[in-house]
Formats: sequence, structure tokens, C-alpha cells
Amino acid sequence: MKLTYYEETDSLYIELIDRPSVESEEVAEGIVLDYDAEGRLVGMDIDNCVNKINLRTLVINSLPSLTQNAVAHP
Repeated sequence: MKLTYYEETDSLYIELIDRPSVESEEVAEGIVLDYDAEGRLVGMDIDNCVNKINLRTLVINSLPSLTQNAVAHP
């Protein structure tokens, strides 16, 4: 999984699988899900994300062999 923040558009892209998307669906205002050719969810785009989510703290819990906290510094 990869998270990429684009400051110029204030959007966050969450890539779940490294596969090209062929279809997109806006499921809520400014939230778009991307699907591959087999219909699997490959990513999510969140527009205007500073007003929707807290980008300063990322907490990862209960992943196999991995539990970490990451805090962004201004």
C-alpha cells in the first residue's frame, strides 16, 4: 500500500495494489474509487483531503509482523 499526497491539488491517493485502473467511481463528493480490469479495488483518491482527514498522524495496527506509528512533522 502506498499513500501519496499532492499538495498542488490537496488530494491524497491511496494505492492498494500496484495495477493500472481502468474504471473509476465517485462514491461521495470528492472520493473516487479506482478499479482494475477484473473489478478489484486498486486505489482511492480523496480530494480536498485536508478538510476531510488528519494527515499528521498515521497509525498502523494489527498487520502481520508490523505495528508502527508515524507522525508527520510540519
